[in-house]
Amino acid sequence: MEINYNNKVFNPVSNSENGEVDLSMQFRYKQEGNIVTSTYAGGRIRSGHLIALVDENGGLDMRYHQINTHGEVMTGICKSVPEMMPNGKIRLYEKWKWTAGDFSEGESVLEEQ
Repeated sequence: MEINYNNKVFNPVSNSENGEVDLSMQFRYKQEGNIVTSTYAGGRIRSGHLIALVDENGGLDMRYHQINTHGEVMTGICKSVPEMMPNGKIRLYEKWKWTAGDFSEGESVLEEQ
């Protein structure tokens, strides 16, 4: 499935309790070649950045780092699997893991706005 994420905006619709992403946040993706980036902030995140490689199925192999409202630098990894919804928009099923803090894992779902 060929997916171009450039200029697409994603909103979280669910997240595990141990995550810092607020459901009111937005992720605006930029894509050049097979590289996706995004800058984000909101809720418990003062500033965050992600970078990902897009595979041949549109999946994302992502790394992220962010500074939370406690002034902590948090880092993690995430694998996102896309689904095309009936309305033509993309839903991302994400499995992530902190590589800082408590090293816990979680899941989230994002949908294209």
